[in-house]
Amino acid sequence: MLTRNLVIPEVPAQLGADWERETARLGLAPGDVEALPFARTRARWRDYSTCVQALARWMESLGLADALAAGEVALMTCRGAKYHHDALQYGGTAFCNLFLSEDRALDLHFPRAGRRIPLHRGCAVIFDTAQAHAVVPRGTSIFRDADFPPGTDCAQVFLSWELPIEDGPLARALGLEFDVDPAAASRLGEAQVWFDGVKAEVCPETGQWRAQPTAARGDCPMPAK
Repeated sequence: MLTRNLVIPEVPAQLGADWERETARLGLAPGDVEALPFARTRARWRDYSTCVQALARWMESLGLADALAAGEVALMTCRGAKYHHDALQYGGTAFCNLFLSEDRALDLHFPRAGRRIPLHRGCAVIFDTAQAHAVVPRGTSIFRDADFPPGTDCAQVFLSWELPIEDGPLARALGLEFDVDPAAASRLGEAQVWFDGVKAEVCPETGQWRAQPTAARGDCPMPAK
């Protein structure tokens, strides 16, 4: 993954209040990630282009000048995020997220990669959608609903771009290899994620990969202490 702390303007108080109202209207449960109305935000946020330009300059420095223009953008909000991956729905893309909220003592955690990214205004991250990740309280490695109680100011708002992963420079920058097992892939009738030779999923509490049949029993392998 790629990450950088960018200098972007503070979100105007009125716009931030709009996001808070929309987040409350959605009734987000802990761990939910949802889209916010974006057209109104773009119309009222004069610094939107400044934020995009800051992100574009960083990507240009990585040799990815064309990737951002080719991506679709959305405005997202979450109250934490359970451990998950997004490859089944977005396997042909990478995500580029630019966080807009102030520091609320939350981390974007990638357990398999061993990366923990403190979230704050201007934090930018580009990652492969098959990477298991979560938004958890700073320093923790387990997602718990109880860490996001009602009435707590813990929402994070961010811009998220879907970047075509077929773009050669982007794949190289992320260190991705495709068709590592073409014989097995040719027999699959739908998008799947395999890990250690079996169809796999992510435990939403710990971020550990597990074989899908295990999910029926509710087993969640815990990380070693």
